[in-house]
Amino acid sequence: MANDHLSKANGGEAESKIVVRSLYKIFGDDPQRALPLVLDGIGKEELLEKHNHVLGLADINLEVEQGELFVVMGLSGSGKSTLIRHFNRLIEPTSGSIVVDGDDVVSFSKSQLEQFRREKMSMVFQRFGLFPHRTVVENVGYGLEVQRQPKEAIREQAVKWIDRVGLKGFEDHFPGQLSGGMQQRVGLARALATDAEVMLMDEAFSALDPLIRTDMQDLLLELQQQLHKTIIFITHDLDEALKLGHHIAILKDGLVVQSGDPQEIILNPADPYIEDFVRDINRARVIRARSVMTAPDGAPSGLPTVSVGDNLEAVLAKIDGNPEATVLVEREGSVVGQLSARTVLETLRPVS
Repeated sequence: MANDHLSKANGGEAESKIVVRSLYKIFGDDPQRALPLVLDGIGKEELLEKHNHVLGLADINLEVEQGELFVVMGLSGSGKSTLIRHFNRLIEPTSGSIVVDGDDVVSFSKSQLEQFRREKMSMVFQRFGLFPHRTVVENVGYGLEVQRQPKEAIREQAVKWIDRVGLKGFEDHFPGQLSGGMQQRVGLARALATDAEVMLMDEAFSALDPLIRTDMQDLLLELQQQLHKTIIFITHDLDEALKLGHHIAILKDGLVVQSGDPQEIILNPADPYIEDFVRDINRARVIRARSVMTAPDGAPSGLPTVSVGDNLEAVLAKIDGNPEATVLVEREGSVVGQLSARTVLETLRPVS
């Protein structure tokens, strides 16, 4: 599980890097004509059947904090890939605003948008998106070429990031000579090499085999711990979302069904759709002590202790089968809460 929300970790108000307000996307011949119908409440099926337009996104409102890994998840057709392509305007919105560092991307001119894509926001694609005729080092340095940096600086930066993603020695190989996992590492290095403040990752690991996918998730978390990029990560996999996300927004039919801290979503699903998502999650592995602890209330010293970030598997190990046991919860050596065996077992009861 990723770390707590940055605002909580730093003990203050977090800064919003990206603010999305009232974002709509309607596909069809005349989306502006169809927009009032959507605003009046027409459903997706009726819009398609009677007006031959497709509702892609409806009233999306999100805030992405500076330096957080924000996950957007949903099943096929939910609108998640449509949404991520709005952040850099690969898809034009029908209505709404996307504000990055105080500037509305929707209002950018062509030249402003090109500069924004070159310098502010990079993207990692599901199918790698590498140039087959370019070597690894040439692929990684491509964004720097677009920025017209000197050749020596391009190679220096490219080699640095190739090393950081674990591909040292493969600089002069071509993509066709690499495995899928290695190719995705090249794609990640290319996105990092431009030093863009925001990274968009659209189902970046979903084409990989499970073990390689786990390795890539671990690599991303390791790099994020060091770099503190603002990352928007798209996935259809709840396990992946829970592992990576500081914050998760779940989409269905172009709508945000629930958005919040991963712990909040698991413990308080907003509706039956979300309940179905979280039903089969290993709650002991995912839920943290901080999310279900109570006040210490004069609990005696000498009791077993866990950290606020430990999962309930760790708590169960300390309880050791004693139904009357209590465990103290610590943050940086200070007791901040307690957990009874009864509370833990109640929390782990499957969602009905």
